[in-house]
Amino acid sequence: FSYLFPWSLSNISLCCSDSFYTPVESMAEENQTKQVTELTLVGLRDNPRLQAPLFILFLLIYFTMLVGNLGMVVLIIWLDSQLQTPMYFFLGHLSFLDLCYSSVVTPKMLLSLLSERKTISFAGCFLQLYFYAAFVITECYLLAGMAYDRYVAICNPLRYPILMSQKVCVSLLAGSYAVGLFNSAIFTGFALRLSFCGPNVIDHFFCDGPPLSKLACSDTSLNHMLLFAFGGFNKVTTISVILISYGHILFTVLRTGSVLGKAFGTCASHLMVVTIFYGTLIFMYLRPSSSYNLGRDKIVSVFYTMVTPMLNPFIYSLRNKEVKNALKRTVGRMVISLPKG
Repeated sequence: FSYLFPWSLSNISLCCSDSFYTPVESMAEENQTKQVTELTLVGLRDNPRLQAPLFILFLLIYFTMLVGNLGMVVLIIWLDSQLQTPMYFFLGHLSFLDLCYSSVVTPKMLLSLLSERKTISFAGCFLQLYFYAAFVITECYLLAGMAYDRYVAICNPLRYPILMSQKVCVSLLAGSYAVGLFNSAIFTGFALRLSFCGPNVIDHFFCDGPPLSKLACSDTSLNHMLLFAFGGFNKVTTISVILISYGHILFTVLRTGSVLGKAFGTCASHLMVVTIFYGTLIFMYLRPSSSYNLGRDKIVSVFYTMVTPMLNPFIYSLRNKEVKNALKRTVGRMVISLPKG
């Protein structure tokens, strides 16, 4: 009778054989998987006394990041025409990307620090994962494009207007965004194929890949392999471009003397940003999954999701005379335009 009317199995409390029990059990697990509609973010510390101090600290960091990066974008793109060069074109978009991927993570974390229910919807979690990965990967390729720009400017200055024309700059930028969006779509798509049937507590302050995969009921070996393969390819490719570019720059500077040594000084801020950015990313994602330590990894995640985006505009502005001069000109125009009296 039950084979003719399988829906009647849901009303049977006792089963006479394993053949009847197994479908019910698998259906229950499938229904439980579909019922996972929200996830809980543990955050940095599960200590109520630390919530208010952490909120104030990260709010100040986020506000400083917003002011610094928005200031760089507005200054470079709209306010100062003397900064309309390929180097500052890329620098403006670097500030935009820092602003974007930090804003994907930080506001939700700040809200969680103020709220007792530290939840995020299932869809919201994967949207956060997608945009975070997309912006970070895009920034990797943008930093490589900036290194190539410095190589052309120092090693081929006479051909610089041709090799770094507006069309080339736009193509490099568009390619960076395309690679970032495509890679992130692959990561997120394979993460969505996992089954989440039981625990819904993420021991992190945002939906990152490694802590999210720990909640999966299905096999995650393919996801880890893809993360390592694609992540390794992105890092090795972009780091290789950066190292080759700066290798040629260093060789040119040593061969020609101190005249180009001043030009090489403009690369110092870019190298500093690259070192901080890639150092934390390689530590986080290019290592075996067995070595993950969520307590330590959360501290490192704070560094590259909030601290690094906050530092980048100040590194460039403090070490770059053209940016400082542009800022002085802008402030001077604002002071002159103020009504007197």
